[in-house]
Amino acid sequence: MAFSRVGKLDPPSRGVSRKAAVMLCSLLTSYVLLQCLAGGCGTSPVGATSGRASAGLSERPQATRTKRLAYEWTAGSAAPGESPFTPPRRGSRRFPGKLSPLGEGSKKLPQALIIGVKKGGTRALLEFLRVHPDIRAVGAEPHFFDRNYENGLEWYRELMPKTLEGQITMEKTPSYFVTREAPSRIAAMSRDTKVIVVVRDPVTRAISDYTQTLSKKPDIPSFESLTFKNRTTGLIDTSWSAVQIGIYAKHLDNWLQYFPMEQILFVSGERLISDPAGELGRVQDFLGLKRIITDKHFYFNQTKGFPCLKKAEGSSKPHCLGKTKGRTHPNIDPEVVQRLRDFYRPFNMKFYQMTGRFFGWDD
Repeated sequence: MAFSRVGKLDPPSRGVSRKAAVMLCSLLTSYVLLQCLAGGCGTSPVGATSGRASAGLSERPQATRTKRLAYEWTAGSAAPGESPFTPPRRGSRRFPGKLSPLGEGSKKLPQALIIGVKKGGTRALLEFLRVHPDIRAVGAEPHFFDRNYENGLEWYRELMPKTLEGQITMEKTPSYFVTREAPSRIAAMSRDTKVIVVVRDPVTRAISDYTQTLSKKPDIPSFESLTFKNRTTGLIDTSWSAVQIGIYAKHLDNWLQYFPMEQILFVSGERLISDPAGELGRVQDFLGLKRIITDKHFYFNQTKGFPCLKKAEGSSKPHCLGKTKGRTHPNIDPEVVQRLRDFYRPFNMKFYQMTGRFFGWDD
């Protein structure tokens, strides 16, 4: 029979087996390489893990990518050879910016300052401005350019709140206006800084200044005795800070050595009480912001005698300034008040001319 004997198949040659092995190794190598490129290197071998380990395989690369993407540089690219995700050394000149979570912004030096004057209404202005979504401000007074300048700009920057792109960083320290070194120091930080001065009738301001000191030191001499070097001759003591601060024209002269008038805005302390929305409108225009703070944000508190916010920053409740604001002034001898008015009149007139605005303190 033709088919009585079934022959055996010949085994494959060694060459064919070697080729198959090489192809299999190549496929495995390509697979592992693709896993590495996808971020899977450094994990347990494929197929050799339990369910928990397998979950870790997919989670760790994703967590790494998420962590890396959770941060961004806010001050330019990294130096050659350094990863842009490597935090800068503290105080590094190459990396003046801060590493911050996306959406939270970064700390910047202030672009605008409320520089004065003491007892003029600076706290009220700051609290009102903080309602604006494009303004972020420090609550406490840093006193950097008068008391803490030796700490350096990085120390100052760390005091600032984080801001997003388009927001303005601000702070207020009223004593800057009368600090001789402050204008040059601020100009050294940035000549583009915008400065705001809240001014008030210098006689009323001096009495308010004295009232604040009296609340802390009840045993101080009377207002009348501190006002004069010699009560008989009527010579005013200009070395007393309560009097000296109110010579606005003198202090403004110092500021104009470093900043042009168009970078300085003067806010009326009186109008901040009688028409807060109007004065805030001028401030928002000066800062280049949309007029968001309007009449609808204020109500007048009859007890305190000044406007309060219907809703404060980050709150849904009405907010008035603290009990230290709006103190009752002591009764001052009318003759002393008139002597002070006569003293300030020529300085006030010069100040009106310099600013191009009539504040009406001599009416």
